Amino acid sequence: MKKYILDLSVKAVERLSDKHVLLRLTDEKPLPEMLPGQFVEVRVDGSSSTFLRRPISINFVDREANELWLMVAMVGEGTRKLGELKPGDTLNCVLPLGNGFLANSQKPKSKSYLLVGGGVGVAPLLYLGEELQKQGCEVTFLLGGRSEKDLLELNLFNKYGRVCVTTEDGTMGEKGFVTNHSILSESFDQIFTCGPTPMMKAVARYAKEKGISCEASLENMMACGLGACLCCVEKTTEGNLCVCKDGPVFDVQRLLWA
Repeated sequence: MKKYILDLSVKAVERLSDKHVLLRLTDEKPLPEMLPGQFVEVRVDGSSSTFLRRPISINFVDREANELWLMVAMVGEGTRKLGELKPGDTLNCVLPLGNGFLANSQKPKSKSYLLVGGGVGVAPLLYLGEELQKQGCEVTFLLGGRSEKDLLELNLFNKYGRVCVTTEDGTMGEKGFVTNHSILSESFDQIFTCGPTPMMKAVARYAKEKGISCEASLENMMACGLGACLCCVEKTTEGNLCVCKDGPVFDVQRLLWA
């Protein structure tokens, strides 16, 4: 898929929580094709200590409004600088990068999908859920957070499927981790997951026990986004692979998590 370097205009900045913002970006021309699970490398301007681009998952693509949505967790100076952007500012982006969910087949073969996300890892699941719904699939989201305030975009997830929630402190949904939720007693044809590595490993173990195909979107540290710097290497059954180029989405059977 062709890659682009674009100066996108910030159309809106929405505060999702005290740690998260949603950047809605647009361009004068139609935005290029982007797949659920791919990501963007953004340049951080105005920060004297931020030299490398920051990888941000594609949260959603609104074709009618010609908008690209990026959910940013403000955890360091670079991402905090992104959170200070205002409508009318320009953000330089390299996109789309990596592969996406369903990379081997863009047309889903199964009907019932479980999409499991934790923290900011829920971001790419929104766009995936919309795509699966458009193709007539049954979508269930299983989203987890430490508390109610960590659960983001629930109103939007509800548009594209059934939403199940867990919180570690019990302030919303079932108390515990996503792998403790009662929904897992149901059967699903395929699972997609993104979030903290321990959570994804637990989801992968569940999928293996149930004999369900599972794809995970890894969040290794990525700098170049093109497979040149080798800082995001993951050990797989095929040797060391760059998450930014060969991923970020992998069938969990290719990973050495076990």
